[in-house]
Amino acid sequence: MAWLLCICCIGIYNIFRWNTQIIHALSPVYILKFLRNTGTEGWGSLGGVVLSITGVEAMFTDMGHFSPVSIRVAFTVLVYPSLILAYMGEAAFLSKHHEDIQRSFYKAIPEPVFWPVFIVATLAAVVGSQAVISATFSIISQSSALNCFPRVKIIHTSSEIYGQVYIPEVNWMLMFLCLTVTIGLKDTNMIGHAYGLAVTTVMFVTTCLMGLIIIIVWKRRIIDAISFVVIFGSVELLYISSSICKVPEGGWIPLALSLIFMAVMYIWNYGIMKKHQSDIENKVSINRIISLGPSLGMVRVPGIGLVYTNLVTGIPAIFGHFVTNLPAFHQVLVFVCVKSVQVPYVSESERLLVSRVGPKEYGMFRCIVRYGYKDLQQENCNFDDSLVTGILQFVETEDCDWLKPATISYEEIGNQRIQASSARDLSSLDLYYETSMQSQCDIGGTSSDINHSEVPRLKDETHRILTAKESGVAYILGHSNAKAKKSSPILKKLAIDVVYAFLNKNCRAPDDVLNVPHTSLLEVGMVYYV
Repeated sequence: MAWLLCICCIGIYNIFRWNTQIIHALSPVYILKFLRNTGTEGWGSLGGVVLSITGVEAMFTDMGHFSPVSIRVAFTVLVYPSLILAYMGEAAFLSKHHEDIQRSFYKAIPEPVFWPVFIVATLAAVVGSQAVISATFSIISQSSALNCFPRVKIIHTSSEIYGQVYIPEVNWMLMFLCLTVTIGLKDTNMIGHAYGLAVTTVMFVTTCLMGLIIIIVWKRRIIDAISFVVIFGSVELLYISSSICKVPEGGWIPLALSLIFMAVMYIWNYGIMKKHQSDIENKVSINRIISLGPSLGMVRVPGIGLVYTNLVTGIPAIFGHFVTNLPAFHQVLVFVCVKSVQVPYVSESERLLVSRVGPKEYGMFRCIVRYGYKDLQQENCNFDDSLVTGILQFVETEDCDWLKPATISYEEIGNQRIQASSARDLSSLDLYYETSMQSQCDIGGTSSDINHSEVPRLKDETHRILTAKESGVAYILGHSNAKAKKSSPILKKLAIDVVYAFLNKNCRAPDDVLNVPHTSLLEVGMVYYV
């Protein structure tokens, strides 16, 4: 704000001192006269003219931090008037000082305030770059949640605002790229050409995507979307056509970086999808599990085993691989599937989706944990308790048609069970359970409506789950590697065996992303041929 107010005041000063007639330049007629009089030379200069509007788009990268209304107000009331007045003031200065065209901006600043303005400009440059850096963090975070970018460490800097994140790896990457480009080019004109091409291309792509928003999201007519794209896209294409001529003079940098990052994202997503496809093809059938019997053909040890998998149906191959090599498994098994859905947020009431795997006496469940791409993923130390509470609620309501869930709150019951389990006071828990069941019976119906044979079974299973929770929770993750088949094309082998293997080895491990405690972690190694 200090910087914008500075250039605004300097612009007003120059307008009144050098040429008040410059306000006529607000008319778009002058750009048409300029292009008509200068022809090809004027068209070529548009690649530099576009730099006058770059930087403003950084405001809209803050959409994850501020509301659209606040950005509109800031742009309309402060940013746009300040920029217009600053450029008109510079033009008014140039109309009387043609010889200073190379350093017109600095020459237009009154000498007594030059150094204070210079300091404010330096600080404003830091703040302006911060907007782009923060936007990069947000985009990488959302891309990683959608399996379109390698796993990175994501630090949420605010406990109240979900969009504020910090990614150390990306921060170092940005610093390295900035230093490389600056030291390598050593020419502000070449950097300007690179920046101009990048900004104009992004603007045009955004306009095309906005056309899809008009049709798909806003449900407007196709002619409205076409009109929007034609009107704004034609102006942007004019700037792009001018910037493309500068590709040999620095414009190749954003194109090269874009191709590199697109290749990384595509190969990563391709490898993830192929591994997921292999998981589906190699999953264990439920018939095989049933044939093993309630003990699953092995000793069931006390505790709860959380088997993490990407499958929302079926038994993952990691489980079959594990039981093949070890003769024991936990008394209660929960197949946990963490999914990032394509919505910003998922409410806590819809976070867990619990179902049973196999017959009831097997003690096996599936829990799908759903997060929006802007949600905090498992940064709650009580995730285990929430998971067990969700399973207990599912057990209670599974076959109890006599209950009315709309009038019953299970949150308090689940919390009391967890507290009683943590305090190792299962007798008081049983008393609380019987009381809560009686209360639910009073709400749900009369004694004649209740299947009393279900109550002992529900109580026994609940007691078994809480006892297992008291014994401890173990986390089982697959440590898998993907390799291309011998018959695969060379390009596929290069993508999977070299690029994807390198990314998978150097990105964040799944247990770090899922915040799994290492003291209770078991990793099962597997190799997938895709």
